[in-house]
Amino acid sequence: MEVVRLASETDFDGWRAAARSLRIRNIEPAAVVWTVDGEPSLLPQTVAPAPGALSVPRAFLDLARQVVLHRSDDRFALLYRLLWRLQSEPNLLHVRSDPDVARARALEKQVSTAIHKMHAFVRFRETRDPDGAERYVAWFEPAHRVTEAAAGFFVRRFANMRFSILTPDACAHWDTAELTFTPGADAADAPSEDALEDYWRTYYASIFNPARLKVKAMQKEMPKAYWRNLPEAALIPELIAKAEAQTQAMIAKAPTEPDRRMVRAAQRASRDAPFDGQAPTTLEEVWAGVSACRRCDLWRCGNGVAGEGPKSAKLMFVGEQPGDNEEQAVKPFVGPAGKVLDRALAEAGVPRAETFVTNAVKHFKHEVRGKRRLHKTPDGGEVQACRWWLDNERRIVRPRVIVALGSTAALSVFGKPTPIGKFRQQAIQLPDQAQGVVTYHPSYLLRVPDKEAKAKAYAMFVDDLRFAWKLAA
Repeated sequence: MEVVRLASETDFDGWRAAARSLRIRNIEPAAVVWTVDGEPSLLPQTVAPAPGALSVPRAFLDLARQVVLHRSDDRFALLYRLLWRLQSEPNLLHVRSDPDVARARALEKQVSTAIHKMHAFVRFRETRDPDGAERYVAWFEPAHRVTEAAAGFFVRRFANMRFSILTPDACAHWDTAELTFTPGADAADAPSEDALEDYWRTYYASIFNPARLKVKAMQKEMPKAYWRNLPEAALIPELIAKAEAQTQAMIAKAPTEPDRRMVRAAQRASRDAPFDGQAPTTLEEVWAGVSACRRCDLWRCGNGVAGEGPKSAKLMFVGEQPGDNEEQAVKPFVGPAGKVLDRALAEAGVPRAETFVTNAVKHFKHEVRGKRRLHKTPDGGEVQACRWWLDNERRIVRPRVIVALGSTAALSVFGKPTPIGKFRQQAIQLPDQAQGVVTYHPSYLLRVPDKEAKAKAYAMFVDDLRFAWKLAA
């Protein structure tokens, strides 16, 4: 029996040295006991360094560094078992169904989540050092031993602020020049409240949007275990209780009328006139203009979403309109349809970062049903009103190929109805010297009910993207 006594619960270097020696000497996992200094044990340390070389994938070391931070008692044994097997199974880490790999990946994910939660839910309180210098102190109880791994984030974010983060495992201290760590502390060592918390609670209450409330999703992202350290948590039950009434009041309330001078200025800047001094000359100006546009009533539906991508893109994609996700994020194609487009572009060998994505209509036309906003297809007048912005994007980017995604986009790009089934895989010459291609909208692929038909439509969609990219090149 071999006994390994590590210096601490997070002693990765000690585990690595011992595991290397054990594997070189062919000590099987079942014959190793892993302990930590401070744990009661009747067995003395028996592992000694062993000469020889041992090679492992870099991915395994990255995995091990994360897993060591987990609170699981079997983490050291699990990692050594994986190391033992890697010598005869070099591709083991790619076998996600393997029980040991699946267990290690699960621990890795839980540690990553704990780091993320620490970044999100640490709340500092103002105190003073003995010399009178200002210091901010936070108490936090991470799910796993991630204080050292998470501390760098706070140094980068608060580089000019003296702070201490106290946890039961370890404490991180930053003096604006050096990051140091000390043993764990107790909650009583941290301040209980400060004057800034009233401001924080006021801010949190002011940004709370009852119409966006999803209690289960909120509690998944902000588990109740963290609430006791969050000053804003005391407001949550009351905000939830009032959310339904506030939502109904918001729906019933008439839209706020914009300043008339701003409306007239926006209308003057976006007339159906030749491109002159008033037309936007940059994509940034297009974004600003779309935000202020009043060419049709769709501005009442929320944020305007213009196109995104490099100014020199050879390939432009035009969809119908932003959806609910896009309107909230103020970015095109980031919702479910955007994920389908991303996947299809990857399969077609088209780098999305080198394409320009936009929509025929820049606002999300919808109807409200309860808390949901359901898509409504823009009518011809709305497409025509918004075509001015699309024409500006085309003039600024000057793509070689424009892909119309769906019938609404085709109407905007070609100026007339263009049946997808008839014109697929064809290059259509456009007045601005670009070539047009028409294909399905990714959201259509999400709605096809039959699996076989869906797979066939998706394959055709990928072929169309590949055709457009080849044409652009």
